[in-house]
Amino acid sequence: MKPPVIVEPPEEDETLIKEKKDYEFNPIQAQQEVKVGRYYMKRGSYRAAGGRFLEATLWDPTSADAFYELGKARERAGNPKGMKEAWAKFLELAPEDKRAGEIKKKLAAK
Repeated sequence: MKPPVIVEPPEEDETLIKEKKDYEFNPIQAQQEVKVGRYYMKRGSYRAAGGRFLEATLWDPTSADAFYELGKARERAGNPKGMKEAWAKFLELAPEDKRAGEIKKKLAAK
């Protein structure tokens, strides 16, 4: 079986979250959203990346990785309140994660 072909997403796909969707637990879709979000992060499109990471958290509210990435995108986009919320959820989901110490330090400093 061939792996799926990945097509580059449209630039700054901010309409994604505005659409009304019924979210059901779908970790595969969440992983895809995280992957696209990382693509946007590399390009410096932090708001678009944050939208994708938020979408990932809606598909899989147990994804610590999605909340970590969402916090990182919000930090770079200049949204400290959103960053703190995302990282607090990350710490709640994965208190023993190797990134937890770094996040605790960042939250204490802000």
